[in-house]
Amino acid sequence: MINPSSHPIYSSILQSIQNGNRLFSILIDPDKFNLSQTQGFLDRMPSDTDFILVGGSQVKHQQTEVVVKQLKSFTRLPIILFPGDVNQLTDSADGLLFLSLLSGQNPEYLINQQVKSISKLKNSTLEIIPTGYILIDGGKTTSVLEISQTKAIPQNQISTVVHTALAGQFSGKLLIYLEAGSGAKTPVSAEIISEVKKAITIPLIVGGGIKNDFQKQSAYEAGADMVVMGNSFELNSSS
Repeated sequence: MINPSSHPIYSSILQSIQNGNRLFSILIDPDKFNLSQTQGFLDRMPSDTDFILVGGSQVKHQQTEVVVKQLKSFTRLPIILFPGDVNQLTDSADGLLFLSLLSGQNPEYLINQQVKSISKLKNSTLEIIPTGYILIDGGKTTSVLEISQTKAIPQNQISTVVHTALAGQFSGKLLIYLEAGSGAKTPVSAEIISEVKKAITIPLIVGGGIKNDFQKQSAYEAGADMVVMGNSFELNSSS
């Protein structure tokens, strides 16, 4: 059982879901974030934003920490790391999605990067949330696919996605994250979201290719507990 005092972020996610609330997060790529426009960026974020995720497939050394500290000086929203590799870890954040790339079968991102991170994390103040990360084909070869040297699961292989998500839950993950990739042409389908949600009993996060309010609401209606958007939240919601 999760101890709320030691896992405040995860406990708040569970409580929100129990209360029937839908969660929303903004994802910031540290290499693309303009530090001088931090306040303006935060002012433009939707009012329903619950968390800020910070991370990218490849980020310059220490840039994640710089961005996290800057955000911390302007907002009280919880900041959660969404790291592409061990070099993006920083205790300046509040939490960490401890990602295991369950799709693609590359041991480097399934377990090796996680082992490399332990020297930094064993005495860390970060709230560590084990997360099963599943890449879904969004119609574009994204940077995470190139760097991880893996293939995304095709959208028509729904049973494979469901079984992968259940494997993540059965191996102890506390979250499942379905990801179509940054700039995806096609977000994760409603059918995939629905089938995964029916199969698992842990919270479901969906991101990648969600560019407007219609797509965001569609993901919620299909069963997503949390939707993640990047800078596309600044686009007109009717686009």
